[in-house]
Amino acid sequence: MNLKGRNKITPEFNMSSMTDIVFLLLIFFMIASTLAKQLDTIEVKLPQAKGKTENRSSITVTINKNNRFYIDDKTVSKNRLEAQLLRTLEQSNSRVIVLRAEKKVSIDEVVYVMSIANQNSIKVVLAVDSQ
Repeated sequence: MNLKGRNKITPEFNMSSMTDIVFLLLIFFMIASTLAKQLDTIEVKLPQAKGKTENRSSITVTINKNNRFYIDDKTVSKNRLEAQLLRTLEQSNSRVIVLRAEKKVSIDEVVYVMSIANQNSIKVVLAVDSQ
């Protein structure tokens, strides 16, 4: 009497499914790391509000508590802000800036930047920390 089964289990390991998993993990971490990229390099305490600023491709104007102005990560004096901002926007393909003003900054400084944007038809997005 022959009682052997038809299905034999082979002790070989198939690497193709393992490489698929590794490539999927690689793609996941590549996408996650680009999304986790910090929008700003200057540390400021933003006002709290519902919502979140998520516009990574636009130019950032930052005002810190010492009333120092920054375009992206470069320090700019207040009287040269408009000229430098227009020069930076010429190199960009969008006319949008993200305004990051610290909580303690006077409203006059924020209005100053917004008036520059208004005079030059630049859209302003106010950055806040989500609640």
